[in-house]
Amino acid sequence: MKLAIMSLGISLVPACVEAAPNLHCDVGPVSRVFGGTDWLVYSCDDRHSMVVVSAEKNPAAPFYFLLKPLANSYHVSGEGNGSKQASDAAGDELSRMTPADFAKLLAETTASTRRP
Repeated sequence: MKLAIMSLGISLVPACVEAAPNLHCDVGPVSRVFGGTDWLVYSCDDRHSMVVVSAEKNPAAPFYFLLKPLANSYHVSGEGNGSKQASDAAGDELSRMTPADFAKLLAETTASTRRP
């Protein structure tokens, strides 16, 4: 099951992941642990942005992070209603990633053959 991220929150839909109007994030997922909890990482059709979505049974759920590229890094923003402690721990870890870490994660998602 995939998520559509809308301006008013997160809702479950079977078709795709949308992080913003005209930005579709449905390539992947690759599974990762951030802040000690499980997350699913999808890359977006702009070939630079990524969405990190709380995996099933993650206490942060429902929660997502949007990773948007900057000049030499990424801007990490998130939204959700689950455990603040779990989402803060993941957000802290994501915020400490280097540009090389983000590039590697993006390459792993785009190499994934799983698509909707």
